[in-house]
Amino acid sequence: MNNPIEIRGNIAVRNLRQAKFSNGLPFMINSKDLPAHQCYLEYPSGKISLMTLAPNNRDFLLIRDLTSTEAAKVRERYNLP
Repeated sequence: MNNPIEIRGNIAVRNLRQAKFSNGLPFMINSKDLPAHQCYLEYPSGKISLMTLAPNNRDFLLIRDLTSTEAAKVRERYNLP
């Protein structure tokens, strides 16, 4: 069972995700399952892209867009509605 700190953290992350989407911005999903310097970017449209950090350490480069099935699995894995 989640402790109160975990519950508050999860709520904060969900609120941040919704705020990003409301402003038309992508939400970064970090995963320990990905290699170093890689992450997912989830867009308000529902698309999820696999990204890597650019050599300048300021930008992201697209590796590939996930299929709708892959995107659904990522959302399920991280319990994202």
